[in-house]
Amino acid sequence: MTVSEMNRTAAALDIFDKLKNEGFGDLHFKVDPATGLEAIIAIHSTKRGPALGGCRFIHYDSSEDAIIDAMRLAKGMSYKTAIAGLPVGGGKAVIMRPDNLTDRPAFFRSFGQFVQELGGRYITALDSGTTLADMDCIAEITPYVGSKTNMGKHGGEGDPAPSTAQGVFRGIQAVVKYKFKRDDLKGLHIAIQGAGAVGYLLARHLHEAGAILSVADINPEAVERCKREFGATIVDYHTIHTLDCDIFSPCALGAILNDDTIPTIKAPIVAGGANNQLAKEHHGQVLRDRGIIYAPDYAINGGGIIHAAAKYFHHSDAKATQHIEEIYNVIYTICERADKLNQPTNVVANSIAEERLR
Repeated sequence: MTVSEMNRTAAALDIFDKLKNEGFGDLHFKVDPATGLEAIIAIHSTKRGPALGGCRFIHYDSSEDAIIDAMRLAKGMSYKTAIAGLPVGGGKAVIMRPDNLTDRPAFFRSFGQFVQELGGRYITALDSGTTLADMDCIAEITPYVGSKTNMGKHGGEGDPAPSTAQGVFRGIQAVVKYKFKRDDLKGLHIAIQGAGAVGYLLARHLHEAGAILSVADINPEAVERCKREFGATIVDYHTIHTLDCDIFSPCALGAILNDDTIPTIKAPIVAGGANNQLAKEHHGQVLRDRGIIYAPDYAINGGGIIHAAAKYFHHSDAKATQHIEEIYNVIYTICERADKLNQPTNVVANSIAEERLR
């Protein structure tokens, strides 16, 4: 066996070890030279039903980075769907974005064939880098799609952002009730990092509830819109977490809660829509040690996946909305149990999800 063959064997064994250690079901790869498609579908669990999770279409420096991202996100989806009480499991698709994409519809139809070949074990949906138009192309090939421009007999768009924002809003109300013993948000100062689709809609909810807003985003137009419509104060993106405010709401990139940022956070509550906010699991304990209540990201931002599941299973908008409202109770229960057990909220949330996965 040559050195290169030995290295490839070691890498394969390492992947198998990672799959076993993370409790994975399977990992699928697809290459289509005709369209340039290079895709991965990670299925973490189907114990509660078919694996549901978005399709991420971004640039990766290496295939190894893409595999790790797919696995990490798929496991997160298992926990998110479990804690939301959905009859689905967790999966994730990752497509490596090519430098030159000449025929986007054909590209996503090819991905649709990949999804179809799995026979319903994985249901795809909107995620970073994909659009509803992409989902429509996928749906030309396979029915296993949870986000489309028009979603079946109840109609309505498959965009999950409004549902995600509504769930985060209800989660913030729950933490405020637990921490401050009040049912309203009037006069509370909330700092939102990220004014994209979810951050903007969350800002609208909070403004209508009487909150005072500070907003940061790398896109100047996004923050100007919040200033114009909600009277928000524009703050530097890289320092907004240091504001002396009531709630810090991360709604942009992940890993914002880390060794550098946590010591500078002055807000007693962290509750936002971003995924993977903790850089490391132990940062949940670091937040607790500082007296900061952290609303676990996958519990508070589950409105989007509830929406996708409802659309896929043709549930009414009223039923989906009722389910999203339950995020309030989920977050409040996590806060209560964390204090009762003297554990960080992320550990409590994981325990609840793992109980349901078993």
